[in-house]
Amino acid sequence: MAELAADQLNDRSGIAGRQVEIEIFDGAAAPDTIASQIRAAARTGRIHGVTGWHISAVRRTLVPALGGLVPYVYTSLYEGGERASAVYCSGETPRMQIAPALQWLRQHQGVKSWCVVGDDYIWPRSTARSIAAYCGRLGLRIVGERFVPYGGAEFDDAARWALQTGAHGVLLLLVGEDAVRFIRAFAALPGSEDMVRYTPLMEENMVLASGADAADGLFVSAGYFANLATAGALDLVGAYAARFGTEAPVLNNMAESCYEGLLALALLSGPRREPLGYDGPRGSMVLGRGHFDQQVYLARVDGLQFEILDTIHRPGAAAPG
Repeated sequence: MAELAADQLNDRSGIAGRQVEIEIFDGAAAPDTIASQIRAAARTGRIHGVTGWHISAVRRTLVPALGGLVPYVYTSLYEGGERASAVYCSGETPRMQIAPALQWLRQHQGVKSWCVVGDDYIWPRSTARSIAAYCGRLGLRIVGERFVPYGGAEFDDAARWALQTGAHGVLLLLVGEDAVRFIRAFAALPGSEDMVRYTPLMEENMVLASGADAADGLFVSAGYFANLATAGALDLVGAYAARFGTEAPVLNNMAESCYEGLLALALLSGPRREPLGYDGPRGSMVLGRGHFDQQVYLARVDGLQFEILDTIHRPGAAAPG
């Protein structure tokens, strides 16, 4: 996706009149290693901007290492609160993604109590604190929280615990394979079909890995789904197929966010007008206080596809409650 964005930008004179070239760093390496490599590249002038989807532990190490040397567009959904200079967050935050979903699920599914299952690191724990605050304002209850080792292999205990809490719904703050394993384990339990499941982090490949029977009915909120029908999203699907072929891997939120990251870097290199923003595959992206406000959609897994149900947040809207 970054290659596609670079090609399109270069067809339009690049960024600030210079052709865009991409250098890839491994976001799964140790945070200190990543930060050291990128800082060295920025200091020597080898790179002029940074963007990518990676976990918050990497962002928190990279921000002070860069020290504002170059603009850094962080594209992942995250817990919110980043205020460092020259750091711009284009992913979803709990204010725009989770709070409206909780309100929608209360109104349309009658969910008034939740238990939370998350990986044990920065994003889930910080997000859980935000969820507790939003639930208080919305008249919802958190009946329990459970955090499991990130990258763990066994989720049967956590699944049984969630079902036994008696909550109306289980809110998942799990990443990648952890989410897949929990969804499978939970779906195998008798009675699990009576409990609403919701997560802010689930994409098309994770649904495929979970399987249609296990994932069916799961609610997900995000700024992008592969079947989103905005003009920008449809254009992206066409350009992606033309560039990489119809057998290329399915688009998802994470990949699309890397495309948005380069669009954001291009925007930041131009004139600063208020409001600063652009229209992309997600719709309108409006920059304010280092964050791109955006439309967020609520979907439900139907078989192996997402059925988009509603737009639950628009730029400029306050958090509910």
